[in-house]
Amino acid sequence: MKNQKDYNQLASEIIACCIDVHRELGPGLLESVYEECLEFVLLERNIKTERQKEIPIHFKGRKLDKTFKLDLLIEDLIVLELKTVESILPVHEAQLVSYLKLSNKKLGLLINFNSHLLKDGIRRKVNNF
Repeated sequence: MKNQKDYNQLASEIIACCIDVHRELGPGLLESVYEECLEFVLLERNIKTERQKEIPIHFKGRKLDKTFKLDLLIEDLIVLELKTVESILPVHEAQLVSYLKLSNKKLGLLINFNSHLLKDGIRRKVNNF
């Protein structure tokens, strides 16, 4: 599943799951609550999901002791970064772009569950490798 159509279809399914969670819970909860509920909904739909996936960091050919954690990695293809902030800032988008580069993934979704309408809190980023 690596062509653009497949990525778009999977991204649409992920967004539908996010909307389901947001419809039921609304805004105002902790990020960890949305993360756990979203994982449940994705797995319920047979979408492979890894929560708090650790990714090693390499610097100048050396693996560092530090790692970073992706909120959710979907089907080993799409990085999902969740937020519960008043508004998405450029630093949040930069964080997702960095995660895409470090994990060598092509597509990422930034979802702000603190939005009144979830569609207003969704950003899509592509890693051009």
